[in-house]
Amino acid sequence: MKIPRDVNGSELVKVLKKLGFIETRQLGSHIRLTHKLNNEEFHITIPNHKPIKVGTLNSIITEVANNLKINKQEIIDLL
Repeated sequence: MKIPRDVNGSELVKVLKKLGFIETRQLGSHIRLTHKLNNEEFHITIPNHKPIKVGTLNSIITEVANNLKINKQEIIDLL
């Protein structure tokens, strides 16, 4: 599984919105997204950078995949 190296913040936000996240706020260059599941909220902060650093992107993808209980590859394929 190879993490893409040219993903920017706005592209990642679009993909996460397809997975059910909603944009709750933006402060400076960081966008906060929320996902509600079974009356529980999961928040993730996305840096709106061009491109997002590979380690940061990997961490975000891992957190989202664990929370949604899906495979990381499914998210990577959407990017």
